[in-house]
Amino acid sequence: MDMYDSRVVLCAASAYDKKYYLNPQFDGLPQGVKEDLQIMCVLFTEDVGGILSLYFDEDGSLQLETDAAEEDLLYDEIGSALKIKQMRSEKRDLLEGLEMYYQIFK
Repeated sequence: MDMYDSRVVLCAASAYDKKYYLNPQFDGLPQGVKEDLQIMCVLFTEDVGGILSLYFDEDGSLQLETDAAEEDLLYDEIGSALKIKQMRSEKRDLLEGLEMYYQIFK
């Protein structure tokens, strides 16, 4: 079984093509939550570059993952780890609420 089979992507943003994606499966989220997610993801990629993905793992926990193209010399790997830690702290209520939503509606 591929490790990606058990993932359910919530949203993602890319600094490369300046796009944001929200999984249509989560259209039922309140508009304010969807806007908060978009702002959070886009600001992250504008700040450190690369791609940010938020997904639910097989246990229903919300994971934040960042990635970058090999040729991206401007990507700040250390800054991305610090930024994720900061987001987890500042957006704790939002992230925990999303996990609860996923557990109820999956």
